[in-house]
Amino acid sequence: MKLGSLKEGGRDGTLIVVSRDLTRAVRATGIAPTLQRALEDWSNTAPRLNALYEALDAGTAEGAFDLDMQALAAPLPRAYEFVDGSAYLPHVERVRRARGAEVPESFYTDPLMYQATSAGFYGPRDPVRVVSEDYGIDLEAEVVVVTDDVPMAVTPAQAAAHIQLVGLVNDVSLRNLIPAELAKGFGFLQSKPRSALSPVFVTPDELGPAWQDNKVHLPLVTHVNGQWFGAPEAGEDMQFDFAQLIAHAAKTRPLTAGTLVGSGTVANQDTRRGASCFAEKRTVETLEHGKPLTPFLKFGDVVRIEMLDRDGRSIFGAIEQRIERQPLP
Repeated sequence: MKLGSLKEGGRDGTLIVVSRDLTRAVRATGIAPTLQRALEDWSNTAPRLNALYEALDAGTAEGAFDLDMQALAAPLPRAYEFVDGSAYLPHVERVRRARGAEVPESFYTDPLMYQATSAGFYGPRDPVRVVSEDYGIDLEAEVVVVTDDVPMAVTPAQAAAHIQLVGLVNDVSLRNLIPAELAKGFGFLQSKPRSALSPVFVTPDELGPAWQDNKVHLPLVTHVNGQWFGAPEAGEDMQFDFAQLIAHAAKTRPLTAGTLVGSGTVANQDTRRGASCFAEKRTVETLEHGKPLTPFLKFGDVVRIEMLDRDGRSIFGAIEQRIERQPLP
């Protein structure tokens, strides 16, 4: 099934069930007012939501309406936790090689992960607002999963059963702020503002055979200003699958229902498939030409991130956002 949230009913939105073709929807408030509430009682709400989904696709759901992407908030407008990995080692290897650094052996056995901003997510058509272009505005096209309640110290095999939803995220980064922050040895803060989520999240069964080994085996397609930017295969070159990422995050603490776990920037060894972020593209240019040639995003640029099934149909809907200047308070 496919689930989203309308920009109504407060900060957490109003839960809706969305048709498979992303054209129709129905409010699910009789089952749960918000997606967060549904996830907190998933064993009871999921079967009822799925029945509503089947009725919607059959044309028998009462109160169904045409879906307007502009009316959508993020499926989870805010979440208790968002932890983002860096599971695609081609990206890590190239970035470090460009600055003459080796990849530590531990990176191949222990996932990289940081605590990302979760207090608010952009909706799929909301602009990305940044104070200055000098910050080095970048997109990061990623896959994200959503869990129910995950106990502390789960194994990867156990963690797989806690993956309830799959979606996309544009993990916005401010690249020119990152070096100074990392130099302090305490991680990201100012360089990682709010991210944007895809119009809908889907249950893994919606992906059919593309969901294997706790990975999504489809290209993640990015366009910038209408021009193709990249389409790396999300199921390839992923060193750690989502079950392993969840187990890593839950090693010393439980994860609350509604936790988002990101894959990190999708990247392949084959650079002909393009990139999922400007840092990746600029790194490849540096390795090939001795310097980056492509600037970071500017105000007015439009980013589009989408994943299509093998028949060319959009699965999650598209994240489509304009980069805009944030006025000072």
